[in-house]
Amino acid sequence: MDERTPRTDETTDGPPIPDLETLPTHSTDLLTLLDADGTIRYESPAIEALYGYDQHALVGEQVAEYIHPSDRQRVLDAFETLQVATAHQIETVEYRHRVADDNYLWVESVASSTPTPEGHYVINSRDISTRKARDHRFRALAEEYRTLLSTIDDGLFFLDVDTAGAEPTFQFIRVNDAFETVTGIAASEIRGRSPTAVFGDELGGEMAANYRQCVDQRESRQYQEEVPVDTGARHWQTSLTPVITGDEVSQIIGVTRNITDRVGRERQLRSQKEQLDAFAGIVAHDIRNPLGVAQGRVDLLADDCDSDHLPPITRALDRIETLVSETLTLARQGQVVAAPTPVDLGAVVATCWGNVSTADADLEFDGETTIMGDRSRLEHIFENLFRNAIEHGGAAVTVRVQQCGADAFFVENTGPPIPEDDRETVFEPGHSSTRDGTGFGLTIVKRIAEAHGWQVAITEGSGGGTRFVFSGVDIR
Repeated sequence: MDERTPRTDETTDGPPIPDLETLPTHSTDLLTLLDADGTIRYESPAIEALYGYDQHALVGEQVAEYIHPSDRQRVLDAFETLQVATAHQIETVEYRHRVADDNYLWVESVASSTPTPEGHYVINSRDISTRKARDHRFRALAEEYRTLLSTIDDGLFFLDVDTAGAEPTFQFIRVNDAFETVTGIAASEIRGRSPTAVFGDELGGEMAANYRQCVDQRESRQYQEEVPVDTGARHWQTSLTPVITGDEVSQIIGVTRNITDRVGRERQLRSQKEQLDAFAGIVAHDIRNPLGVAQGRVDLLADDCDSDHLPPITRALDRIETLVSETLTLARQGQVVAAPTPVDLGAVVATCWGNVSTADADLEFDGETTIMGDRSRLEHIFENLFRNAIEHGGAAVTVRVQQCGADAFFVENTGPPIPEDDRETVFEPGHSSTRDGTGFGLTIVKRIAEAHGWQVAITEGSGGGTRFVFSGVDIR
C-alpha cells in the first residue's frame, strides 16, 4: 500500500477513504472529507499550518463542534442545502473555526453537492482572517464616513473629475445633509450636474476655475468665495482636496462653511477701525495744534500779568492735553498684537516705575519672567496701574508684581480695595473715583490686555488692597 494512503483501521467506522493520490496534499488550502452526518473522515496536511492540529487529530469528530456557536447553524444549513440539491451545486460559506489554542480563525469553505463514490463531501477551506480584518476596517471606515456626512455642520460636496478633454470638467455626484440645509439646494437638484448648470455661467465658471486649480496643483487649497443662495448665505470658506487614482485626479472632495455673519462682522470692524483712525487723526492734529497755541498764549499772558484766573485755565488746558493723550492711546493701543516678542517683565516693571512719580511708594518684584507681548503697550499697562495705586493708596503705598501660575501674573497694591460691585464698571471709559482723573486709565489697561489675547480680573490683594490678575499670558 502506498504510504500516503491512510489505512482504514486508522479511522473511525465508516466507508473506506479513497486513494489520496488524486488529492493535492501539499496545497496550502485544507481539504476535508465529511460524512453526510458531518463526521470528519479526512484532513489534508494543511490542517497543521492552518489550525495547528495534527493531521489525524480531528478524524472521527463532528465538524460542528469546531465551528463558532454564532456561525454553526448557518454552516449546517449550507451543508444540508448541498445534501438535498437535485442538481450540481456549489456552496461557499464564511465562518470561524476553532484552532488548537482554542481561539477562532476566519475561514472560507467551498463544497460541492456531488459526493465522492464513497459518499463523502469534499470541503476546501482557506484562511480569510486578513481579508475579514480588512473588510471590518473598511466597514468601520464606511460607518465613520456616514456618521461624518450626517453630523458635520459644514457642507460637503463631491465632484467627479473628467480629464479626458483639453480642460477638466466637473459634475457634482453627492452632497451631505448640511450642504442642503445651508445652501437650500437639494441633492436631487445638484447631483450629476456641472457647476455652470447649477449656478449659471458666470458664477459656475468661477467655481470651476477654482476646481481646475485644485486639479492642476494636485494638492489641497482653501479660499473664500461669494455664492449667494436662497437661504441668505452669501460668503463661504471653501476647502478642496483632490482624490488621485492612478496618476489622475478622479474626484474632488469639497468642504464649505457659511461665513456670511463673520464677513459682516469683519467689515463692520474695518469700518469702525477706519472711523477710529480718522478720529485719532483729528485728535492728534486738529485738537493738539490749537491746544498747543492756547497753552503757549497762557504762558505769555502769565509773564505779562498776575491773575487768579490763569491757574484754573492752565489746569484746564493740561487736563485737555491728558484727555487727548489717553484718547489716542485707547484708539491706537487696543488693536490686536499681531507679532508679540519676548519681553523681560522685570525690566519693563523697573522702567515704568521710574517713569511714574512714586514719592515714598515701594515696589516689590522678585523673579525672572519673560512674557510674549508688545513692550511699548505693556508699559502703558504698568504705568497706568502704578499711577492708579499711588492716586488711591497714597504716597506710602506698596505695589507688588508677581507671576501666579503657568500663564498668569498679577499687579497688586496695599491701597483701599475696589468694592466688589465696582470691579467691572471701573474698566468702563470715563469711570473715575478722583476729581482730576480722566477715567481712561483702567480702560486702557483692559484694552491692551485684550489686544494681547489676555483676560484681566480684579480681586482683593493679599494685604487687603486691590489685585489685578492677568491670565492667558504666554510666559516663557
